[in-house]
Amino acid sequence: MGTKHCTVDGWVDAIPAPGPRMGTATFDLIVRPADIDAVADDAPDTVITCTSGDPRITHELLTGIQPGDLLRVTGILALPQTPGEPARLTVDALEVLDTGLIPVLKETVLDRYGDYVVIFDADTDAVPVFTTHGTWVGLADNPDAIATLIDIHERVNGGDT
Repeated sequence: MGTKHCTVDGWVDAIPAPGPRMGTATFDLIVRPADIDAVADDAPDTVITCTSGDPRITHELLTGIQPGDLLRVTGILALPQTPGEPARLTVDALEVLDTGLIPVLKETVLDRYGDYVVIFDADTDAVPVFTTHGTWVGLADNPDAIATLIDIHERVNGGDT
């Protein structure tokens, strides 16, 4: 397994959690290619599992960072030994580039579909859909209707999200 010092920009996938050791925090960073047009539409995003033991970074992760926040993290990247496992980044610097546009509420789950964000609520089948820029797309009747709603939005708007 090789390691490399690097800086990565990406979105926080879920609320950061306390890490496996006291005083640490962990989170997943979703990274998209810089030239997104060169990648197939169905290509998966890259997930990098991040951990930090720096008290200032840990505090910020556990109290201020929400899903959808765009971060720039710097640290030591350890490549996975087994294909399919996420890369691991030990973070020694963190910068918030942009905050998520949709607040996260208890018992609510945000998910990302490429350039779209959806909100799953345990109390209803309906699923609100937004672009990652916060533009309202519509309300899918149920999770199975999300793809149809996104397809209609892209046809009407010429792929502009």
